[in-house]
Amino acid sequence: MTIKDLIKIYETKKEKYGVQAYRHISNVLKEAKEQHKKDFTGNDHEQSWRAFKGKNLEKLIEYIITDEVRDLGLEVINGNTLERTSGANLSKELSLVKRNLLIDYGEFGSHLPDVDIIIYNPETSKIVAVLSSKVTLRERIAQTGYWKIKLASDEATKHIQVYFVTPDEDGTLTIKNPAKKGRAIVEIDMDGSYVLSETDIEESNKVKMFDKFIDDLRKLLQ
Repeated sequence: MTIKDLIKIYETKKEKYGVQAYRHISNVLKEAKEQHKKDFTGNDHEQSWRAFKGKNLEKLIEYIITDEVRDLGLEVINGNTLERTSGANLSKELSLVKRNLLIDYGEFGSHLPDVDIIIYNPETSKIVAVLSSKVTLRERIAQTGYWKIKLASDEATKHIQVYFVTPDEDGTLTIKNPAKKGRAIVEIDMDGSYVLSETDIEESNKVKMFDKFIDDLRKLLQ
């Protein structure tokens, strides 16, 4: 089971549901899990599946958004690529992107925030937005809020929008009021979250269904 298999399952949903295919990401993951189990040899399938799912959900989201992001004149890069590659091995464009995302910890050096997808202008290497993606909010939402606060505290990075993209399988974002803790963190400490689920959510300026993402990105550029 690879990311290509996951994309193949997503494409079958796209044929069936068209632009609403994003709502069926959880079903894509369920089908992928069954296939993953058939191919698995070892003792702990659940652990292996969790690792696969975490790593490949971000790649699937990257696949879904890349063409439309490029249509806006922007480019997409996976956060791991910047994290793992030294400056000497990056193109000038990506080396500048990396530099533009660093957070200064004074005597403890400069470090990249933990983000999954970076959207930037290829002409200037200026970063427009960063995305974190997890199946549920409890896995990383507070950490993502922390990175927003750190980026916002520096003149060089305060313009970067920080978003969370999730199928929200535990329903943390469904109701605006009374808000669960994860929803409160999104509403107060982040620039927004986009939800890929069959369940309709109570939308706000910060929490929306995933089909609003590209439109919001377009408005950001105006």
